[in-house]
Amino acid sequence: MSPRSVSGKITVRALQALADAGQKLVAVTAYDALTGRLADESGVHLILVGDSMGMTMLGYSTTIPVTLADSLHHTAAVVRGVRKALVIGDMPFLTYQITPEEALRNAGRYLQEAGADGVKLEGGRSMAPTIARLVHAGIPVLGHIGLLPQSILTDGGYRIHGRTPEEARELLEDARAVQEAGAFAVVLEGLPVSLSEQITASLNIPTIGIGAGPACDGQIQVLHDILGLFEAFVPKHTKPYAKLAEAARDAIARYRDEVSAGTFPGEEQSFR
Repeated sequence: MSPRSVSGKITVRALQALADAGQKLVAVTAYDALTGRLADESGVHLILVGDSMGMTMLGYSTTIPVTLADSLHHTAAVVRGVRKALVIGDMPFLTYQITPEEALRNAGRYLQEAGADGVKLEGGRSMAPTIARLVHAGIPVLGHIGLLPQSILTDGGYRIHGRTPEEARELLEDARAVQEAGAFAVVLEGLPVSLSEQITASLNIPTIGIGAGPACDGQIQVLHDILGLFEAFVPKHTKPYAKLAEAARDAIARYRDEVSAGTFPGEEQSFR
């Protein structure tokens, strides 16, 4: 069970109310108790335990190798560090695509075992029956359309979606299908600004953008990107607000030098 107090907890209804009031929703990823606590104490509304852990935490080149066990483990850790923000578990590849019934069993584990407040899954119209099945069973679902990281092999890599009239029309239909299926919000990833504006205006549920421009009801970013921790690739859609990888290397190098020189530990770090 989650140790968090119910008092002051952000719910899906509270998230909708914030969006209806015109307040921008702030979301980030987190992968452990420490980063979850830091994000929560900073006042973000939603924390996604993203399958981006494949790259940021596990050393993979894509999200595809992330397993359900990996995701549940990290989600439970984040939950232990969070008191207020909505915590959403990001369902990995092949944990929800086979049948709605299997998706339901796997999604339920996020609530029962990890203490999450809901799950996220990728896909529009094709995933609508699965979303509806989960919501009917009482599991809040965050949708995700546009650039789908779990589909990069069939899509031929990462690209902006919705630049052609046909693709834009399909994505608008996807967004409406996700809403009608009962999702409480939908992530728009890698879309032209004009299309994300159109989708946001056409929906009643909040849109949360990543690489989709400023018109969305909220924004989400990978925590390691905005902290400057993940240096292998910096996407165009992100903005580093710190250089923690550089600071960490410097701190570790100074520790190495002091140990090598015999100046650490000193008197202050020693017991008598």
